[in-house]
This record gives sequence, C-alpha cells and structure tokens, in this order.
Amino acid sequence: MRHSKLRKKAVTGPAAAVLMCAGALLCSPAAAVTRHDPATLTADPLATWQTDGVVWSLTQARGVVYAAGSFQSVRPPGAAAGTGQVPRHNFAAFDAATGALLPCAPSFTDGAGPYSAGTVRAMKPSPDGRVLYVGGSFGHVGSTGVANAVALDTADCTLRKDFRPVVSATVRAIETTGQRVYLGGDFDKVYGRSRPHVAALTSTGSLLPFKANVDRPVRALSAAPVQRVLLTGGDFERVNGRQAHSFAALDLTTGATVRTFPGWLPPGSTVKAIARDGARFYLGAEGEGLGVFDGRIAGRLRDGALLWKDTCLGATQAVLPHNGILYSASHAHDCSRTPGGFPERGVRHTLLAQSVTDRRILHWFPDTDGGLGEGVGPRTLTMAGGVLWVGGEFTQVNDRPQQGLTRFAATAPTSAPQSPALGVLAAHPGKVTIGWHAVWDRSTAVLTYRLYRDGKLVSRQARASAAWDLPAMTYTDSVAAGSRHQYAIEVTNGSRTSPRSAMVVTVPARGGRTSGA
Repeated sequence: MRHSKLRKKAVTGPAAAVLMCAGALLCSPAAAVTRHDPATLTADPLATWQTDGVVWSLTQARGVVYAAGSFQSVRPPGAAAGTGQVPRHNFAAFDAATGALLPCAPSFTDGAGPYSAGTVRAMKPSPDGRVLYVGGSFGHVGSTGVANAVALDTADCTLRKDFRPVVSATVRAIETTGQRVYLGGDFDKVYGRSRPHVAALTSTGSLLPFKANVDRPVRALSAAPVQRVLLTGGDFERVNGRQAHSFAALDLTTGATVRTFPGWLPPGSTVKAIARDGARFYLGAEGEGLGVFDGRIAGRLRDGALLWKDTCLGATQAVLPHNGILYSASHAHDCSRTPGGFPERGVRHTLLAQSVTDRRILHWFPDTDGGLGEGVGPRTLTMAGGVLWVGGEFTQVNDRPQQGLTRFAATAPTSAPQSPALGVLAAHPGKVTIGWHAVWDRSTAVLTYRLYRDGKLVSRQARASAAWDLPAMTYTDSVAAGSRHQYAIEVTNGSRTSPRSAMVVTVPARGGRTSGA
C-alpha cells in the first residue's frame, strides 16, 4: 500500500547495519559528490500560487504552465488556506516565467454546475503547442457536455469543437505525435467501439484503427516516433494476449506488441510514470507488499535494453529528465543500496535527483509532506524555461505551508544552514579542543565551517554531510593557560551564511576542569 511503504522489507539486527549504509560507500554524502556530478536546481522553492486540492497533472506550452486535478480554487503565494481564493474548477494556467495566475479558466466538472464533482488526470500539448489535450473524469467543460477528453486552443483558451471523443471512463494518460493523439486509462470503449484501455485518434477526434487489447487500466504513455513505438505502462498483466506485466512497447500505427520486458518489474509493482530524452526512457513504479520495486528504471530506446535500476523503496509517481538529471516525485524512505542513497530511518524524501547515466542520487533534497488524500505528496512534474514545477496533494514544502504547487529554479540557495552548537571536548593548560556536529543543507553537500576565537578566524573546515550523516567535527586550539575566550562558529553553503553561535571557554591554569558556557 502507498501508506505502508515504511513497513516494506523491514530488516533489523546485524543485517540492518549492513543494509543501512553498506559500509561508507553508498550512503556517505561524500561518495555522491564528485566533480562530474551535473548541477541540480536549488532546493529552495520559488513563491508559487497554491490550490485547495490535489494537482494530478502539469504541462507547459508556449510560455504557459497548466495545472489540473481536483480543486475548486487557487490562492496567492503565502496565503493561508481559505484566504485570497480565486475560483478555478480543476484547471488553472500560470505564466511560466513569472508564475502569475492567468485568466484561462475553463471549468471541468461532472455536471453543468461549477461546483459539481469531476477531475482532470492528464494533459498533453500538441507538438507545436497550439492545442492542449485534456483527459480525466468529467462530463462538462463549462456548460458544454463532453465525455472525459477534450482539446483547448492555447491561443485563446477556448474549447475546440473538433476534438470531443466519447470515452467510456477515466482518461489517465495522453500522448501526442504529429497528427495522432493517444489516450490511456480505465475506459473500454471510444465512440462505442471497443478500445480496451488505450486508443488512438486523429488530432480532429476521429478514431484510428490502432487497437491493443490491454486487460487492465493504462496509467502512462510515451511515444518514441523514431522507433515507431508507444511505451505503455499501467496496472495490466496481458497485452494482445501475451504476458506483459505493467509495461509494453506497442506499434504506433497498429497497436501490435513490439516488445515486452520480462523480469523488469516484480508482480506487486505497477508503472505509474514514463518519460524519455534523446536516447533513453525512464520508468517510475509503485509497489505493494514485500519484495516490490518502487523506484526508477532507465532503458535504451534503440533496443529496449535495461541500463540501470535503482533499489529505493517508496512509490514513484512521476519522472522527468532534464540536463543529465532524472528528477522524480515519490516518497522514498530507503535508498541504502543505491549509490548516494540514504538508509531507512522513518523519514520520507519526496523529491529526488539522480544522474541519468548511473542512477546515483545527487544532493538535492527539497521535501513536501504527504498532504491530502492518500498522503503521497508530489504527483506530477513539468519543466518550463528551466524551472521545475511540482504538483500534488502536499500542504507543506520544506516544512512551511504551501499547498498543491511549488517551483524550483537554477538559482543560488536562498536559505542559510543552521548553526551548530559548540562544546568543549577536552581542555588542558594551554590547549582546548572544541567540538560540534556537522549540519546539513538541502542544496549543498559540502558546507564550510568557520570557527572564530575572540573574533579572529582560527579554523576553516569543509565537510560533506546529509540529513542521515552528520559527522562529528573538532578543532584543537593552543591558548594561554588560565585564559578566557569566546569561540563562535558559522556555516556557509557558498551563498548564504548562518548566524554565529558562540560559547565562552575558560582554560585551566594547571589542570582540572575547563568551564564553557
């Protein structure tokens, strides 16, 4: 179950010590920091509008970011729940550069009334960005009756008349290639004709002969036109009469099975997300029970070969490759056997960054709470102009109130590390050893510690740290016997510096005890 990932594969005793860090190689933050690591975004969020419900889908086209899901209003950055609300019925649009709310506001509902139920689950623009295809579980857009899938003109945010297929149940995934639109979901018919869980239409809404017999719902689609395949993921076990647990490659024109991927996913796991870049495709999976796979997989588009597979536990909801990094939304809680990963310690990491070449987890640890509904946190990702937009059911980001939406950019960190507490570890006439524990930063793996005696810098040390690995640090200072000094420490991540924390130390004159306050 998505709520019980913390209980999966629990290990205790001596074996736990081995798995939790496998020595210092996998879990040590220093092992994840190399000069070849790609640069991540900052982990400090930008000010962003919020929703009063769940954002299930994000996409961008022509300088606009679209957020859709199950919500009835949005509110400005920093506004508390219930204040500053602007009506937006399951759909909202924002300026991709500034984050400003835009007037584009069609309502997606079950009925003609603006407050009836309904939800949007999937969006995808046409390749030229002129058309936005929208799917979900809804019967009206405004006062116009529809059936779970429509298209909008992005220029004026109007409902198109030519793409209104009659889809029998929820649409959960949309993909577009040129003049084709692919739908995946819970449905079994389109226009009353059999299309079990996946269908292809023209850009003007005509049903195409593409047909694949998928036995259970489809949750993710990604087309690879050069390879002529539609990568398809979901809850299914069989496709076109063949065993194909949760993932298959279908012919873009006919729907015939081109490739299955036996052994990639155990029986308890389901593909929830698919994304691709120029040469690779990536899967995000969710599992239930013991022995499941919850993490990410990278495959090669050319021949479908498995390139890497991580071992994190904590269901993955979305994946997005960008500039050599695979960003993901999950609630990972145990990545102890993945390079750069973290041990099981009862803490969820809801946003991760990994190297696309070798699965290594990079030092980028913004976080959300579980939030509403299923308590999963982030659900969807999109990149617009170098800014990562995150949507989901969360109500906090980095331990501060922020609901439904957040954003991260390639800027310097805006927050400073915390100040460590100083202590006296040892003292003798003429010598004192000051100690502290390293702190950690969400964006920066290696922090620099500056220790001052009576206002003079006496030590500068750089040390890698992470939330699960806060090493002890020391400095031994030579001072006059019987003297009294104030020591203070500050920590910098390169762009922001913590306040100094201070302590007064009286050094013994002959032997005996040192006082520190």
